Amino acid sequence: MSKDREKQPDVKGDDRKALGERLREAREYLGFSQEQVATFLSVHRSALSLMETGQRKVDALELKKLAGLYKCPVGYFTGEETEETSFGADVKHIARKVSKLSPDDREELSRFADFLRARKPKREEG
Repeated sequence: MSKDREKQPDVKGDDRKALGERLREAREYLGFSQEQVATFLSVHRSALSLMETGQRKVDALELKKLAGLYKCPVGYFTGEETEETSFGADVKHIARKVSKLSPDDREELSRFADFLRARKPKREEG
């Protein structure tokens, strides 16, 4: 029986690694440093690094905070939901540029995006 256990895959470890990889990808996609995210979570940078490599468990409250910061549902990180949209290189490029803006500039850009979305149907009708 001990040989059977040795052959079984480490499902929990694999799940933790997949979670960590999704967290790292989301952080990098948005242009956040590990230090910035660690400060947001009130943990050491090394703890965040361990989360992203699957070597440290992510508790439910940390995951909820990260999901809010990364603007993704918790289920995406746990593998229960897939990413709804696959973004092209142009959108990824814009996201990297936006990540370098100040919070005030990001807010202004968000308002401008809302403006563009609001006027789009009117332009298509005419």
